[in-house]
Amino acid sequence: MSNATGERVFVGLGANLGDAAATVRVALDAVAALPGTRCVRRSSLYRSAPVQASGPDYVNAVMELRTALEPAALLKALRGIEQEFGRQRPYLNAPRTLDLDLLAYGDRRIDSPDLTLPHPRMHERAFVLVPLAEIAPELAWPRVTGQIVERIGP
Repeated sequence: MSNATGERVFVGLGANLGDAAATVRVALDAVAALPGTRCVRRSSLYRSAPVQASGPDYVNAVMELRTALEPAALLKALRGIEQEFGRQRPYLNAPRTLDLDLLAYGDRRIDSPDLTLPHPRMHERAFVLVPLAEIAPELAWPRVTGQIVERIGP
C-alpha cells in the first residue's frame, strides 16, 4: 500500500462469471495497487441475485480508498483493470467477469457523458449499500427492500 492521501473514495466491485469470489478478491488488490492510491477499508464479500439483469448470482464488495488520482483518471484506471480481467460489454447489464464502479469521490458531484458522481443508482442497490454500511457505518446510507444480500466471507 502506498502513502496516498486524498479524498475519500468508494469503489464497488462485482463479478458473476467464472470464479467470481476469487476475481473480486484479486481485483480488490489490483485497485489498492493503483498509483497514488491506498486502501482504507474493504467490505466482506456478498452474494446477490442480478438486479435488472440476468445470469448467475453476483459476488460483490465495496472498498474505501484514499487516492491522488482525479476522478476521470481513476475511472480510466478502473476500466483498465476490468479489461485485464476480460470485461466485455456486449449489451446493457450483461453478465461480467468484473465490474468496477466509482460510487463516490469525496463530496464531488459530476455529471458528464463518461462519469456521474455520486453513482446514480447506488441508492437502489442493496448489493452496494450493505457493504457500504459495513465499512462506513457512520454515513447515512438508505435501505433497500426486496433484494437479498448474503455475506459469504471476508
